[in-house]
Amino acid sequence: MPLHQKLLTVLLLILTGMLLGVLVMNLRVTERVEVRYTDVIRSSQPIEPIAGEERYSPSYLFNDIASEVVPGVVYIESNISVDRNVPNDENNQFENRFWDRFMPQRRAQSIGSGVLISSDGYILTNHHVIEGAEDRVMVMTHDKKEFKAQIVGSDPSTDLAVIKIDTEDARPLVIGNSDHVSIGDWVMAVGNPFRLRSTVTAGIVSAKGRDVEIISDRMRIESFIQTDAAINRGNSGGALVNTRGELIGINTAIASESGYYQGYGFAVPINLAMKIGQDMIEFGGVQRAYLGVEITSVDQKRARSVGLDRISGVEIRNLLAKGSAERGGMKEGDVVLEVNGHPVEEANQLQERIALMRPGEEVHMKIWREKQMKELRFDVMGIDNEDIRQWASSALPQRDEMEFDPDPESGVRQRSFEPGFTVAELPVPEDLSRNEIVVVRVLEGSAAEQAGIREEDVVSGIGGQSVSDLSRFTEIWYEISGVGDSAELELKRYGETRIILLDLD
Repeated sequence: MPLHQKLLTVLLLILTGMLLGVLVMNLRVTERVEVRYTDVIRSSQPIEPIAGEERYSPSYLFNDIASEVVPGVVYIESNISVDRNVPNDENNQFENRFWDRFMPQRRAQSIGSGVLISSDGYILTNHHVIEGAEDRVMVMTHDKKEFKAQIVGSDPSTDLAVIKIDTEDARPLVIGNSDHVSIGDWVMAVGNPFRLRSTVTAGIVSAKGRDVEIISDRMRIESFIQTDAAINRGNSGGALVNTRGELIGINTAIASESGYYQGYGFAVPINLAMKIGQDMIEFGGVQRAYLGVEITSVDQKRARSVGLDRISGVEIRNLLAKGSAERGGMKEGDVVLEVNGHPVEEANQLQERIALMRPGEEVHMKIWREKQMKELRFDVMGIDNEDIRQWASSALPQRDEMEFDPDPESGVRQRSFEPGFTVAELPVPEDLSRNEIVVVRVLEGSAAEQAGIREEDVVSGIGGQSVSDLSRFTEIWYEISGVGDSAELELKRYGETRIILLDLD
């Protein structure tokens, strides 16, 4: 066979093979591909628990508690009006306030929670929730009924208040005993954070007897229950309950650098809260007992020097002449170990135990004196005693002042103003690149204190203008003070905005 025929034959065979290959590939592509998948099994009925499991299941436990507790917690809105110093003349004597028609008052709004403690509408809440609201407090119950509330009483030293709504079918909570609370107990917090009504969170008791210096009143009593149940703005005044659905605390504050929940919440123990609440309901004010002493917690060095075999108790550093403690036989250097059968380890725990008493009641103390245990019994006196009254008004412990170096090289600038307050330009904790104006000192009895300005308030505005640096604040201040007799300050406190009208006369 000639060479050219051989080449043609080979080429034909190659082309035939390629054609057959293309046909085979086409046949494979047109085959259906089977896709396999797993069905998700969905149940239309709840899974039945194993017999007896519901007795121990946290989910069933929390369900039951929430259904019982939520109806007893209310939402509170307090409208705080700004006094515009309307002239007190014949045009301002009308019952409906003539000038208000033409100059409507601006209002700052405070929100919070409250706990029903009686079927006829008495509610426990926080002092700071209704502070300055006068008769402008609105309450919404869990079933969405709205009421105008009456303020029964308020106590800055414990940050507690009582208000009342007109009802006869309220669902009050069962009151527990905060003395029986233990670290590690499961608890639930119920309130209205960020206006999210009837919110329930859960956690444990993290600590007891906390004194965290968040109440600005000079006669403050702090012995908080600490919990990691989530508490945020709006939870103030809400309920802290145990796993029996009993009220064991009134949620009061959080410890946070950002103003939001960071794992630390605090509640006033219900034993103290109910005593304060009952005083307000029965007497219109707190019936507070005083020992008339200056105290300090015992440390290791002091325990060793007085011969104690463990570090415990509260030492009496000074006594008021003719006060309850001196009349009862106490002496300087005594170490109080027990009050009415309850051990005291810290100074604030002693304060709490005395705060649970009313004037005229007998206190029973176990003290350590000259390396021996002694027992004392005596009556405690109240503010109606002249010696106690003078001591309480003039010998109160002063708060530590916030000191700053005014040297410009330090980066901290401060300035004092005539109404009796000092502000400093400080970095914002959550953003150190920005500054804010912080009140670092308020003089006792000054116009600033009377207007409601408190240390650690953040001044966010003056005269309707926002400020964040001291120079701008000072400039606007002197512009306003040069032409008017009052200055309007916008303050932020505990994450809430307040409007304060400060007299400049």
